[in-house]
Amino acid sequence: MIDPVALSQALIRQPSVTPDTGDGLDVLIRALEPLGFTCHRLVFEEEGEEAVANLYARIGEGSPHLCFAGHTDVVPVGAHGQWSVDPFAADVKDGQLYGRGAADMKSAIAAFAAAVSRRLARGDLKGSISFLITGDEEGPAINGTRKVLDWLRARGEGIDFCVVGEPTNPQALGQMIKIGRRGSLHGIIRVAGVQGHVAYPHLAHNPIPDLVKILSELTAEPLDQGNAHFQPSNLEVVNVHVGNESHNVIPAEATARFNVRFSSDFTPDALQAELTRRMDRAGVKYAIDWWVSGDSFLTERGPLTDAVVAAVEAVTGQTPELSTTGGTSDARFIKDMCPVVEFGLVGATMHKIDEHVAVADIEALAKIYEGVIERLVG
Repeated sequence: MIDPVALSQALIRQPSVTPDTGDGLDVLIRALEPLGFTCHRLVFEEEGEEAVANLYARIGEGSPHLCFAGHTDVVPVGAHGQWSVDPFAADVKDGQLYGRGAADMKSAIAAFAAAVSRRLARGDLKGSISFLITGDEEGPAINGTRKVLDWLRARGEGIDFCVVGEPTNPQALGQMIKIGRRGSLHGIIRVAGVQGHVAYPHLAHNPIPDLVKILSELTAEPLDQGNAHFQPSNLEVVNVHVGNESHNVIPAEATARFNVRFSSDFTPDALQAELTRRMDRAGVKYAIDWWVSGDSFLTERGPLTDAVVAAVEAVTGQTPELSTTGGTSDARFIKDMCPVVEFGLVGATMHKIDEHVAVADIEALAKIYEGVIERLVG
């Protein structure tokens, strides 16, 4: 049977900074194939984007079909010299496993693989289990989970339940399950001016005051108050750019970039309409480019949420909060195919220097995942 800590270490030792082109996935394939999984290594690429390796592995053919989803790609280590350990050595110190990807989320992948191996050792399943692992979650998410789901649809293959192994717990294992996420809308505003000398403003037009008027209207009032499941939507201006290095030139253009994390009170189209209405109040000319990186969604209480809650309670003794807080994940794509929840390790150190998780938590997470498997397809 698979040792979840040893497999976590083997995965961390593959420096699969996004995108993962296959090294991390190959480690997982070597662990799953002896269990009887049929593994499909799927490589997708688009012009201008790096090739991304993904894995779809399944055992069994019947229903219900439980899928575990995650990613082997990791963010860069950052200031390498500030790490107290080699970020890809997977050292264990004082009961903590250190390394980039320990929390987010290679250890969760290893824990689920260990859970499957333990359950299979006790007998056959009444359904089937799969892994949907991408190498593109921390990157643009173009050649990863979405394309694997399209590949599954083309094969006529569906999923009944999905657990995503993102680190969902703030401080202790068992605190929180994510049952939804806010949506994410991006906008880039461009305001054109007329370049000229600052001493002759009547011969020019400064775009900066116009842009300030637009941003003031965007942020003048809350978008909503939130609801029973979601925090209030929030708009954050994340960049203002003029590109003017001169002290005596009125610039020709000013741009601003913003992001909105929006609740289920809005659809993307309704949110764009509301933001456009606000910008138009400024009474200045502008252009804007939009793109949506994820819609808001909520997984209602049902067999999947009940199974995860019960498994967490059985192992940790506490009832987890059902939450929609935080950023986005690939659950935003999977929710179009089946009910999906997220549950993984403690995320306090994800993306940080000296990322680490407790070895005991990895072992406990494997037991929780085993409980989920037993309740849904055991």
